[in-house]
Amino acid sequence: MADMLVRLYALPDPAAAIARAERSGVRIRRALHRERERLVAFVRATFGEGWVAECLAAFDRQPIACFVAIRDDAVRGFACHDVTCRNFFGPAGVAADDRGQGTGAALTLAALAAMREAGYAYAIIGGVGPADFYARVAGAVPIAGSTPGIYAPAAAQKRG
Repeated sequence: MADMLVRLYALPDPAAAIARAERSGVRIRRALHRERERLVAFVRATFGEGWVAECLAAFDRQPIACFVAIRDDAVRGFACHDVTCRNFFGPAGVAADDRGQGTGAALTLAALAAMREAGYAYAIIGGVGPADFYARVAGAVPIAGSTPGIYAPAAAQKRG
């Protein structure tokens, strides 16, 4: 899977996407440290062990580098940034029954906007699965020659 590049200086305002999520009963906000274990349990149960370490790393940053989607006090999605590498967006995901309702777009734009506010001009989305989603929501474009990228097995990565 290729990496994608987002021009943060041309990022759509996240306000409309966040308002759409709120109209469907989902609140988008930066995660709180006290939610760490609950969020990690959601990530583990919904997406598997692979993203847990990255999600935990988001809580080691100040401010916390993870946004959450909450409906009726339950985690319904998340989006992290600056955890795999600086300037990387992800991992991010939404519970299956909440997809297609704008939650993913709101989370994505909120996290990318936080990256812009931190001073980045561009963001990298590593090892993208839903490329069409990121192109539509954030204007992301593929980065040529980026497969397998940072997520390659350690033995396959060149050491400098």
